[in-house]
Amino acid sequence: MSRLPARRLVAAVRGWRGFSVCKSCALRRFSIQPAQQKKIPNRYLGQPSPFTHPHLLKPGEVTPGLSQVEYALRRHKLMALIQKEAHGWDGLDHTVILLSNPTYYMSNDIPYVFHQDTNFLYLCGFQEPDSILVLQSIPGKALPSHKSILFVPRRDPSRELWDGPRSGTDGAIALTGVDEAYTIEEFRHLVAKLKGESNIVWYDLTKPVHTELHSDYMQPLAEIKARNKNHIQGIRHLVQNLRLIKSPAEIERMKIAGRVTAEAFIETMFASKSPVDEAFLYAKDGELVLLDGGCESSCYVSDITRTWPVNGRFTKPQAELYQAVLDIQKSCLSLCSPGMSLENIYSLMLSLIGQKLKELGILKNSITESHFFKAVRKYCPHHVGHYLGMDVHDTPDISRSLPLQPGMVITIEPGIYIPEDDVSAPERFRGIGVRIEDDVVITEDAPLILSADCPKEIYHMEQICGRSS
Repeated sequence: MSRLPARRLVAAVRGWRGFSVCKSCALRRFSIQPAQQKKIPNRYLGQPSPFTHPHLLKPGEVTPGLSQVEYALRRHKLMALIQKEAHGWDGLDHTVILLSNPTYYMSNDIPYVFHQDTNFLYLCGFQEPDSILVLQSIPGKALPSHKSILFVPRRDPSRELWDGPRSGTDGAIALTGVDEAYTIEEFRHLVAKLKGESNIVWYDLTKPVHTELHSDYMQPLAEIKARNKNHIQGIRHLVQNLRLIKSPAEIERMKIAGRVTAEAFIETMFASKSPVDEAFLYAKDGELVLLDGGCESSCYVSDITRTWPVNGRFTKPQAELYQAVLDIQKSCLSLCSPGMSLENIYSLMLSLIGQKLKELGILKNSITESHFFKAVRKYCPHHVGHYLGMDVHDTPDISRSLPLQPGMVITIEPGIYIPEDDVSAPERFRGIGVRIEDDVVITEDAPLILSADCPKEIYHMEQICGRSS
């Protein structure tokens, strides 16, 4: 989307405060209108823009499918959370600081492909290294009113010749919609103003993402604040709370990632049929292939697992174990609804796996309750799933005991793995492992399966693996 309709913004404000206000007042008061949109410079920036990549971005979009308004609304929501956290700190100024990732090098001057810190990216969409995002309360105005500032690398023709173009301050403002932008060297002037006791700084001190910027600016500031008993406050948990619930625009991005990955899995199933060169796939005739993979598309990821026979046909023991895992996975998927939690679903998964293992003769029916779950975890040593979003293991600090809510995206991935040397298991099952994983959006109604295009029924997988070119 290029812009959220104004009526949706007003509705969001009404629901948040409990009363209705006019559109212009709402946009002014709650800082969710980006700075007056400026013309994108007619040159390449440090990332795709609507000017250089109109096939990827519509006017007003910062990253594909996500508008300046979407990013401004995220920053507004973060400052609203800070307003709640800062209850009792009346009269103090608040400054949020997030660092970008640096460029990492594999050797000397050969860089790895740059990947932005996802918390920084979530709040502004800026995809250049060595940058800083600042959100600052406005004196005389109550939170969540604030101004947004980016500190970015200075334009440098000699470096841009080798490293590629930089957005510069003008490009950063025009592309992202932040209020102000300055070169990274000017950040020291802001830091000098944050040393006083009237300034509360919100920053991830325990896990700095940019070592150099942290040691140059934030570590000295933290030491001064600590001496004044004005400690820096953590921000990571608040950003993760926001990232946990996906907007409709985010879910659309994740639908694309799911479809792309499903297509890749289907082609891989077809291409992997026996005989194949071991340089492509090291698997012998009669073995199963377990592939856990995904893609990143427009800052959002997928994570899918499928298991299939390399020769295109399941043996009877393989089919028995596979169908058991598939039945368990379908039962777990049916529980993906508001109020449940990943921990709830995990407990059910363990019970269902134990039941299936008994039916298959892998566990004895006489096993005591005290040994039951330990035995089950031997054959499935991982959890049922995790949160998904901009990262594969998204929002890792959020407890899996949290009740699921509409807009959350999770994976459901039960598995059973029988070791080759497990003499307690029937011989026909030894050495067989199966996992099936789907990506799931929690809704008010039935769960939305983002990976639904990726086949998992035995019949469909054998059809694909057995088709001719």
